[in-house]
Amino acid sequence: MSLIRPFRGIRPIDSLASKVASHPYDVLNREEAFELAKDNPHSFLHINKPEIDMPAELSVYDPSVYAKGRENLDRFLSEGTLTQDEKPTLYVYKQVMGSHEQTGLVAAASVEAYDQDRIKKHEFTRPVKEDDRVNHMVALDAQVGPVFLTYRAQAEIDSMIASVTSGAPCYDFEADDETRHVFWVIEDAELVTKIESAINGLDCLYVADGHHRSAAASRVKKLRQDANPAHTGDEAYNFFLTVLFPHEQMQILDYNRLVADLNGHSATEFLAALAENFDIELSDSQAKPAQAREFGFYADGQWYLLSANSQLLEKIDDTDPVASLDVSILQEFVFSPLLNILDQRTDSRVDFVGGIRGLSELERRVAGSNWQAAFALYPTSIESLMAIADAGEVMPPKSTWFEPKLKSGLVIHSLSEE
Repeated sequence: MSLIRPFRGIRPIDSLASKVASHPYDVLNREEAFELAKDNPHSFLHINKPEIDMPAELSVYDPSVYAKGRENLDRFLSEGTLTQDEKPTLYVYKQVMGSHEQTGLVAAASVEAYDQDRIKKHEFTRPVKEDDRVNHMVALDAQVGPVFLTYRAQAEIDSMIASVTSGAPCYDFEADDETRHVFWVIEDAELVTKIESAINGLDCLYVADGHHRSAAASRVKKLRQDANPAHTGDEAYNFFLTVLFPHEQMQILDYNRLVADLNGHSATEFLAALAENFDIELSDSQAKPAQAREFGFYADGQWYLLSANSQLLEKIDDTDPVASLDVSILQEFVFSPLLNILDQRTDSRVDFVGGIRGLSELERRVAGSNWQAAFALYPTSIESLMAIADAGEVMPPKSTWFEPKLKSGLVIHSLSEE
């Protein structure tokens, strides 16, 4: 069973790539997407978030919204904004964010490998979000948002990818978020075969980001298979759009928490309760954790650094890849016993802020009327993610924030490729 294969990508013409490329569908709300795309008829948001072209009162899940996405995709194709490559191939996609660079392989990944857990997961999915992606894929007959995969780095694969990036790219542009995006089409058929073989020789791949898209692809594959009496397993719908990065290049940022109240405690009382398990240090500036088992706490305009004390360290099971995560420690020893927040996934008293926004965003939100305090966390490691996936376990909600984000629209995988 293969992990990946080449595919005939649908891509922007070179001169329009920077105008087409958009933020992923799930990092913008409707209003933000509308503002970004309103003066850009080429923006992929017209396909990825077609609700921006529909009446504001219409639900984003209305069938007509998905139909609008298909209409916009067809328009992009008929106008020549997007064209399909003539032969199946692989692609290389490099992202640069400040001093950080990561270079991934764009490929069609096997749904069978995903279903049989050779492409491993680490998160639960929500039915409403899964349904949304299923409906979007079915309406467009395509996958337009790549799933972010990782694998244990291999020098051989690194070398082959480097041989591609030494040549001239077809796209190279800086986006509005000051990230640079560089994209190559691998023209050498022999090299495509060698890279494909090397990836397929790996034990497994890991879903880093895109659990709803990959789960939706599995459901769409089953729908198509059940409706196709001549199903062979080789059809395009048996594969889904992915970008694969070596694990050592991955950048995970902190994923921080806001809480609406301190469960009836004043900040002073709450700090006293925290002192059972943490050494507490008053901070003159933002208390950004410098290592695992450290937490920043912000309330009443003051930052504190919380460090797990010896008593707490004895309670943590380091052999358990989930329980030993900082997000799990925060839940077990702070959120549950002190705040009575038992499920961060469903409790409206907690909200999440990606580390890309910085700790100043926590201060700003607490200064408003809805949130009383904030917690800053140290980023989860990619090694922890892989260990949890290897153990067949699931991470707590909002454990990882990957940056930079993959742009949508640079390449599309048709579900009727041939």
